[in-house]
Amino acid sequence: MKKQIAINEETTRDSRRTANGFRILVINSNDRNKVFAAKAKIYQNYPELKPYLLYQPPFYKLKVGNFRTREEAEEYQRALSKDFPTGLYIIRDIIEVKNS
Repeated sequence: MKKQIAINEETTRDSRRTANGFRILVINSNDRNKVFAAKAKIYQNYPELKPYLLYQPPFYKLKVGNFRTREEAEEYQRALSKDFPTGLYIIRDIIEVKNS
């Protein structure tokens, strides 16, 4: 069992790398259907952005992206504003990073 734990740790380590960065808060609402519709729109129109859904009663928060810099997030914020004209905020968050 200990050997399997060690193997799992080694093989999943790269997928769990995190760093300080930015995400875009797309919607913060207590209307679950509204938030899930926004998430579907993100998947459809921006497949390269990973959505993160968080429930903090009574609100659902939908954040997207793993941006290392604010400038990178601002570029996507402008693009997203076409589909989500209000309430887009760039926030500091712990992001997932890929090793090159």
